Amino acid sequence: MSSDPKSRIVVLIPCLNEEITIGKVIRDFQAAIPEAEIIVFDNNSTDRTAAIALESGAKVITEPRPGKGYVVSSMFRKVDADYYVLVDGDDTYSAEHVRKLLEPVMDERADMVVGARLAEYTDKSFRPLHVFGNNLVRRLVNWIFDNKLTDIMSGYRAYSRELVQSIPILSSGFEVETEMTIRILDYGFRIEEVPLPYRERPEGSVSKLRTFHDGIRVLAEIAKIAKAYKPLTFFGLIGLAFFFAGGISGIWVILDYLEDEYVNKVPTAILATGLMLLGFGSVGIGILLNTISYRFRENMRLINKMIHSR
Repeated sequence: MSSDPKSRIVVLIPCLNEEITIGKVIRDFQAAIPEAEIIVFDNNSTDRTAAIALESGAKVITEPRPGKGYVVSSMFRKVDADYYVLVDGDDTYSAEHVRKLLEPVMDERADMVVGARLAEYTDKSFRPLHVFGNNLVRRLVNWIFDNKLTDIMSGYRAYSRELVQSIPILSSGFEVETEMTIRILDYGFRIEEVPLPYRERPEGSVSKLRTFHDGIRVLAEIAKIAKAYKPLTFFGLIGLAFFFAGGISGIWVILDYLEDEYVNKVPTAILATGLMLLGFGSVGIGILLNTISYRFRENMRLINKMIHSR
């Protein structure tokens, strides 16, 4: 792992009520990478998370807006560094692997490195539906962006300075990891995954995740970004659904006409016609937005290239 010895490395830890684990997490990273500055972003904790972080030697910054997305956005806006490590404060990720996580970024082989959790974890590391949900989201993202990622939602990542300065964060909650991954893929940055162990939470530590609520938010985020970045796919699928519904409705009208050469089911005929028109309209919107989106992304990449080449 080659890098300028004067490079600034920061370990960023978003926290909400993690008094049981935050002290150990800070000490583990202090031992694993002593040259890094550790900054805890406290997201309105009601326990002693902030106090313990200060006692353990970390810098503490408060983010009053509730939600991990707001915390990550605040981190990237307020902290200036050459290399960033983002890790949850629940002691489920291994600090001893932090250099392995940073290596591809510091060697300029990748712009973001993800600690992939799904290769090594215990039975209690995930709730029953979380592996299923992670795999579903992963398949959707890989399908949309033609990629082969294995873990979309890992909270253990390393970033380059250029990426942090280039990627906007708009999500407010736990869907932020999905949003970042999708935006990074679309912007053309390089992603590398490093398989790392994932531990279960210590006894007494409670997860803030809500399986169905957060799962719906992640899927909504994928739909929103797919609409913005893959409009032809998004609106094309909607158009196909309208075509299918219109075709089913139209069959009854055609069969009715063939029976006595007269359309008795006029409302059904109107419905079928309307559905087919909506299908054509949706596909047309997808084609138009896809052209605009392609040109916009092309211009954005040229602008970013010009900015970072100065």
